[in-house]
Amino acid sequence: ALAQKDIKRSLAYSTMSQLGYIILALGIGSYRTALFHLITHAYSKALLFLGAGSIIHSIEPIVGYSPDKSQNLVLMGGLTKYIPITRTTFLLGTLSLCGIPPLACFWSKDEILSDSWLYSTTFGIIAYFTAGLTAFYMFRVYLLTFDGYLRFHFQDYSNSKTGLSYSITLWGKNTSNRPNNNTNFSISTIKNSTIKKKVFFFSLKKKNSVRNKIRDFHFYFGKKYTSKYPHELDNTMLFSLLILVIFTMFIGVIGIHSTIGPDLLSKWLTSSKTFLVENSNTNLNSYTFLQNAILSISIATAGLCIAYIFYGSVHSFFYNFSFF
Repeated sequence: ALAQKDIKRSLAYSTMSQLGYIILALGIGSYRTALFHLITHAYSKALLFLGAGSIIHSIEPIVGYSPDKSQNLVLMGGLTKYIPITRTTFLLGTLSLCGIPPLACFWSKDEILSDSWLYSTTFGIIAYFTAGLTAFYMFRVYLLTFDGYLRFHFQDYSNSKTGLSYSITLWGKNTSNRPNNNTNFSISTIKNSTIKKKVFFFSLKKKNSVRNKIRDFHFYFGKKYTSKYPHELDNTMLFSLLILVIFTMFIGVIGIHSTIGPDLLSKWLTSSKTFLVENSNTNLNSYTFLQNAILSISIATAGLCIAYIFYGSVHSFFYNFSFF
């Protein structure tokens, strides 16, 4: 997840991490908390995968209908102004998975962290460290997708083996394989057909500043002229995203610990208590819960800040001044 360039693979690896939290909760006897995290993670991850699908479909007409291109984080960036609704929903899903309150995954993940710390200090350290990693790589995906500027114009449409003339390393530094970065260039690809020829022209004007690039993508289909940019999908997709956002924001209410909330989940699982005996160490008071929550939020925030330093706009700012 820390190094993946495929947006869907990054989300898939994060799913494995969250399943690890669930197994950890089961192993220490916190069965209710494990089920709680399964529910909250399901809604948050469904929102993220649906958002990823919206992102992929929005850029497919531009970069191509191959997963190596349409799912490549290197070719994304700067999509905020083109798909703002998808961006907002994806951000909420990301923050929920990172454990930021009051979103759903915060309540369940924080209980797992607290229970694991009470059960074993070693388990607690591992769980808290993983929480920081989760915040880092999830915010990395968000920043590479929506922050900065559009990068798909760096794609090399020649049939070379390298495929890309622009790359982003694991730690966010960007490099260009082109010999001269201050020249105007155009790339044309001619596709032969038995009926007629289609010519595609991609033009880019580049300036010294990374953030001041002019991006014009013009497609010529015979005599017809059109411009292609990423765009939101139809209302069916957007409505589904909004429904999942509502659950991501409020589904955590059902399992808030009885010391500070209604704990509806425990009431619904009353019939199972004879089969699943909870660990006695998981009875928390409000002070302990608040203390552990502050620690988990601090670690998640640190992960977000580190990701922003390496992948956010602040990196481009310092990169222009040759600090990196």
